[in-house]
Amino acid sequence: MAARQKAVATLPNLIRSIRKDRRRPGLSQPLPSLRRAFSLYDQINLIDNVPEDQLRFQRYTETGFTVNGLDYEGSLLCVGNLLMSWSPKKFSEITPESLSIFQIMRPIPEILVLGCGRYIEPVNPELRQFIRSTGMKLEAVDSRNAASTYNILNEEGRIVAAALLPYGVSS
Repeated sequence: MAARQKAVATLPNLIRSIRKDRRRPGLSQPLPSLRRAFSLYDQINLIDNVPEDQLRFQRYTETGFTVNGLDYEGSLLCVGNLLMSWSPKKFSEITPESLSIFQIMRPIPEILVLGCGRYIEPVNPELRQFIRSTGMKLEAVDSRNAASTYNILNEEGRIVAAALLPYGVSS
């Protein structure tokens, strides 16, 4: 509590000194050009600094995915940092039964990213209701974007799941 009182007491002095510095000519510095700012931004790649124990989709193909340097053929089901082969070969085979693992899994992921293959497909109401009944939210996108979304959410430390068909799959 004493530290808070000290901080509150120092705040007015800090504000006064900032205001005085602003009034002095020559102290304002120009903002960097946008070209310079973006070129620096392009050199920083936070996604490459992923812990080794964390799943990261690096590539997709017509028939599978590359995850952490290993190639996987066929559909994949990812939950957190667990990776499993998944039975559906086309979008119409995705059913509540194919996602039944989420009825027993704890903790439940907050979102399921569904990779529909090459194109986004409408999710039937029965499947949507099943996913909602587990407590998850659903994001259905093409598999390329689903893999990217999974990477981002997983790197943020969120509990996320992905059910992905290979990119070459189309209905």
